[in-house]
Amino acid sequence: MPGLSPVSFNELVKRLREFGFEGPYGGGKHLYMTKEDLRLTVPNPHRKEIGVDLLMRILRQAGITKEKWLKGN
Repeated sequence: MPGLSPVSFNELVKRLREFGFEGPYGGGKHLYMTKEDLRLTVPNPHRKEIGVDLLMRILRQAGITKEKWLKGN
């Protein structure tokens, strides 16, 4: 199975929506997305790509395993 690779902000938002998250919403310095009681901070969209390390931290906070992310919802 291939490993994780960097993703664009738009791809991150699209994929998180597939996993049931809503947003992104503005809130202070960072945007966030919600799913039930979970509020997930997402990086600002002005950077080129979201690196693998940051993606792993986001997925961990979202409760999405690497395997689920790679397989899709």
